[in-house]
Amino acid sequence: MSATPQKNRATRRVLAAAAGLATVGALVAAMPAGAQDRGHGHGHGHGHKPRTVDVQLLSFNDLHGNLEPPAGSAGNVSETQPDGTVKAIPAGGVEYLATSLRTARKGNPYSVTAAGGDMVGASPLLSGLFHDEPTIEALNGLDLDVTAVGNHEFDEGAAELARLQNGGCHPVEGCYEKGKKFKGADFPYLAANVTKEKTGRPLLKPYTVWKKNGVKIGFIGVTLEGTPDIVTANGVKGLKFHDEVETINKYARELDRKGVKSIVALIHEGGAPASTSYNYDCDSPGAGDGISGPIVDIAKGITPKVDALVTGHTHQAYVCTVPDPSGKPRMVTSASSFGKLYTDTTLTYDRRTKDIVRTSVKSANHVVTRDQAKATDMTRLIDRWNKLAAPIASKPQGWISADINGRGSTAPEKPLGNVIADAQLEGLAPADKGGAEVAFMNPGGIRADLVHKASGSEGDGVVTYGEAFTVQPFTNMMNVVDLTGAQLVTALQQQVSGSNQASPKILQVSKGLTYTLDLTKSGADRVVADTIKLNGEAIDPARTYRVAMNEFLAGGGDGFAALGEGTNKLVGASDLDLFNAYLAAHSTAAAPLAPPATDRITVIQ
Repeated sequence: MSATPQKNRATRRVLAAAAGLATVGALVAAMPAGAQDRGHGHGHGHGHKPRTVDVQLLSFNDLHGNLEPPAGSAGNVSETQPDGTVKAIPAGGVEYLATSLRTARKGNPYSVTAAGGDMVGASPLLSGLFHDEPTIEALNGLDLDVTAVGNHEFDEGAAELARLQNGGCHPVEGCYEKGKKFKGADFPYLAANVTKEKTGRPLLKPYTVWKKNGVKIGFIGVTLEGTPDIVTANGVKGLKFHDEVETINKYARELDRKGVKSIVALIHEGGAPASTSYNYDCDSPGAGDGISGPIVDIAKGITPKVDALVTGHTHQAYVCTVPDPSGKPRMVTSASSFGKLYTDTTLTYDRRTKDIVRTSVKSANHVVTRDQAKATDMTRLIDRWNKLAAPIASKPQGWISADINGRGSTAPEKPLGNVIADAQLEGLAPADKGGAEVAFMNPGGIRADLVHKASGSEGDGVVTYGEAFTVQPFTNMMNVVDLTGAQLVTALQQQVSGSNQASPKILQVSKGLTYTLDLTKSGADRVVADTIKLNGEAIDPARTYRVAMNEFLAGGGDGFAALGEGTNKLVGASDLDLFNAYLAAHSTAAAPLAPPATDRITVIQ
């Protein structure tokens, strides 16, 4: 999902001063053991290898540094039952993901594990506080073989991404554990469609080839071409992002010339299935009928040389077949987000043609349930980093009377979105703080729910710094700018038009701003212009308004070009500081903050 990058956090990570070197538990991503072939082909006599061998491809995407099980509704997957009812199953957490993957690999001598990007970024405090070193260490322990970059891998810029790949301690905050140096990822990050502006050369490897006993499978990794639209300018400075289809086709030809005929594309772009249940059949009534979104056109354009697509970005779960340009079905998968699912795909490799028998490709998503044994090495990793984070993470910030849903809300107007926008307005309304009259928050920047149940020993209803950070992990600086009424109206229309027409991004608005969203209409008309009011008065197109928003929106991010036209900018405190200040000012143990009403946007369906 689109969201804003992590910046300016150095001053908040007070742990860094006392820290030493960080480590990656030197677990080299070993190729799965076992030499015997399991196949169903010819030549089972002595000394003959079978003609075909089944390669197991395990994949997941959009982990976002969720080492611990995600809290509240963000930690559930939906499963449709035989009677048609939908059940919510708690899932995720790397202790369980490790167990799931290790169990799945048993009896599969040819097994490779790949990911579809956004492994880090927008991470909870446990990972984000340490610039995601804990997550890279966990992925090494999971025996990840390869991943594509996602947009969030660019949140802290190209130099920080290179550090995550190659190791070395943070340039500002140094090493976090005494005597330990961060070793980096022992799997390749692939970024085929990201080049350096100055040289035109790829930023990272475009592809890698996995090999075992003569079996060769090429992996090409790309992120979405639109990454610069959803990451701050600093994060993508000096980089160019290219068309996904053209890039994959180019490198598929190169792999083919090198004799690598079996190819998997890892694509950090996705689609929207017609149902949110992970076990929904999106090939019903026909192949790929149940999925829409950018990945469909991408899949239809990628050369038939590519045998399967592992996708991500939309945080959805699907296993579909979408026809390739020659009309043949090809598997397209995505495993939700936060480590809640993994995909198990069987690729039947023909030793004679060196290609995948596409008609034999089978795929299924599996829930990473929390009723299985925890992987003890992951428990140790989490405990180790939690000890370092504890002095900051456990500090109470405020109290709530019930869950306040943000990420877990599917409504256009989210209760937690209202709290965040109100916090930004309140903090920046004083004349000396910017004189804000209204505040906007991008929905993709709300990364979790505020959950009433205690996450540790703090007690139910207590919001800790760690929980607040998980909701607002980017520590974006706030901006207050001048915008005309006409620009405000245009910005609201951009929620449902232009690049946001197919997949609307509904801004969360502060109290006092009201309007009607008519989803029966199309494009910009969905925002009913004459209903837009501020404190009961119609917006005056000619008047100047002081508008608060984070630096990502103020830069025109998420397709909100009108918000990027602001003038007379004042830079305020960070979004997280304002959020925490609001919790402190509006809640006590005796009078906790209640979920606010969601009555600012009137929705007509």
